[in-house]
Amino acid sequence: MLVQPLRSVDPRQVPSVSGSPENKVAVLLNANARQVDARVVKSLSHVVPEQDLFLSRSELDCKRIIQTVLERNYPVVFTGGGDGTFQGFVNEVFRQLEPRSRFAGKRAPRFGVLKLGTGNGLASYLNAGAGDDGILQDVVRARTGEVPGYKRMDLLLVDGKRTAFAGLGVDGKLLNDYIWVKSNLAKGLLKKVMSGPGGYFSAVALKTVPHYLMNSTWVECEITNGRAGEAYRVGPDGKPMGAPIAPGQKLFQGRLMMAAAATMPYYGYGFRMFPFAGERRGMMHLRLGQLHAPNVLANLPKLWAGRWFPEGIKDFYAQEVHIRFATAMPFQLGGDAAGYRQDVKLSVAPEPVELVDFHGSMH
Repeated sequence: MLVQPLRSVDPRQVPSVSGSPENKVAVLLNANARQVDARVVKSLSHVVPEQDLFLSRSELDCKRIIQTVLERNYPVVFTGGGDGTFQGFVNEVFRQLEPRSRFAGKRAPRFGVLKLGTGNGLASYLNAGAGDDGILQDVVRARTGEVPGYKRMDLLLVDGKRTAFAGLGVDGKLLNDYIWVKSNLAKGLLKKVMSGPGGYFSAVALKTVPHYLMNSTWVECEITNGRAGEAYRVGPDGKPMGAPIAPGQKLFQGRLMMAAAATMPYYGYGFRMFPFAGERRGMMHLRLGQLHAPNVLANLPKLWAGRWFPEGIKDFYAQEVHIRFATAMPFQLGGDAAGYRQDVKLSVAPEPVELVDFHGSMH
C-alpha cells in the first residue's frame, strides 16, 4: 500500500506551491511500476513537498497531473518508473500544449529521469543517480539549483506518439524475451542476476538466439526515405559516407532481421544499441541488421558497448523513414512490446525536449 497522502486524487485540489519559481520541481511517479513502492515514495516525501509529489495509476491521473504541472509552471519535472513512464508523461505534456488547447503557447518543462524502472535507458543517458541515495540526491540538487547541465534531445514520432526509440524485428523479440526471463527465471537466488543486465544477456542467450537458430531471421524489407530531408549512410566513425539519399528515394531493399531507430544511444543497462544517436540535431539513428544469431552471441560484449560494426549492420541518419516488411514483425515502442507490425513510419518530432543531465555542462 502506498503512503496515504499520495492517493490518486485530483491534484488540482492541492494548494499552489510556494517558493522560488526557478527551483520548483515536480516529481511524477508511475504507481504501477515495480520499483515505485511505498518505501521509495516515503523516501521522496522527505525531500519533496507533498504538493510537488504526484502519483499516477491511470491515464486519467496522468492527464490531471500534467494539467496541474502546466498550471503551476513547474520549470523542471522528474519522472519515475522507466522509459515508458517518461514517454507517457511527455506525450501528455505535448498533447496539452497543442495549438487549440488551453495551454497553447506555453513551453514544455525540462525533464529529469529517476532511475526507477526496467532498463532505464534514459537514466543511463542522463547520468542519473542509482539507488535510493542517488535518486534523492538528483531531486535535491535540482531543487537547490545545482543541476550541472541540460541536454536537448529529439524524439521520434510514431503513430502520433513521441518516444526515444522504436524498432521492428529482433529487438522487439529481445524485449519480449527479457520480459519472459524476468517473469519466469528472476526468482529466489536468481532474482538479482536475472533482473538487470544479466537478464538481458540471459534473454539473448537462452531465448532470442536459440529461436533464431531454429527459425528464419531475415525477412524482405523496403525502407524509403521520407519527404522531410536527405538521409545519409553512416560509417563506423559516425560520419556520413557516400552520396546523400534524396527525399522519397529508396534507402534500403533486401532481407533484414531488424529495423530500428533512436534519438538516444541506450536501450537500457548501458546497452549502447545506437552509438550515433543524438550526434546530429533533428535526425534519428536508423540501424538495420543482417546478422546471424551465432555471430551476435559471439560478439555480444562489443555490440553492447556500441563498438561492433560488421558488414551486417547498416547505419543511417534520417529525419523520416517508411519501413515495410513482407510479414508482420515484433514491434517495440520506447522499450515496451507493442505487438506485431508490418508497416511503420518513423519521423523526428518537431519539438525537442530539454533533459536534466547530471554530468553535462550548461549550454
